[in-house]
Amino acid sequence: MDAPLNDTPPQDPPLVFTDAAALKVADLIRAEGNPKLMLRVFVQGGGCSGLQYGFEFDELLQEGDTCVENQGVKLLIDPMSINYLGGAEIDFRDGLDGAQFVIRNPQATTTCGCGSSFSTGS
Repeated sequence: MDAPLNDTPPQDPPLVFTDAAALKVADLIRAEGNPKLMLRVFVQGGGCSGLQYGFEFDELLQEGDTCVENQGVKLLIDPMSINYLGGAEIDFRDGLDGAQFVIRNPQATTTCGCGSSFSTGS
C-alpha cells in the first residue's frame, strides 16, 4: 500500500539565510568551541532610525522561535522580531569596506548609514 500523499505545499522559509552567512556563523561557532550554539537575530528599539538589528549566540530554542537552518547552522528569530524580518535576507559580505553581516529587509522604509538601524512604514 502506498503512503498517503501530503497535499500541503512546502512553505518558503520566512527569511533567507545565505550560504555565506551560514558558513561565517559556522566558523564563529567553531571558534567558540561550543557546537550547541545557534545564532539569534533580533529587532529592538533604538538606533537613529528607531529600530535596530542585533545578533547573539544562544544555546536554547525558546517557545515561539522561528528556526531557519542552512549549512548545518541554525538561525533563531523570536516571535516579535519575525514580524519585522519576514522576507529579509541575512548575508555576510567580505569586501574592501570590511567584513560584516548584512540584512536586506524589504520592510525597512528608511535605513541608517550604519546599516544596523531602520524603520518601517507602520
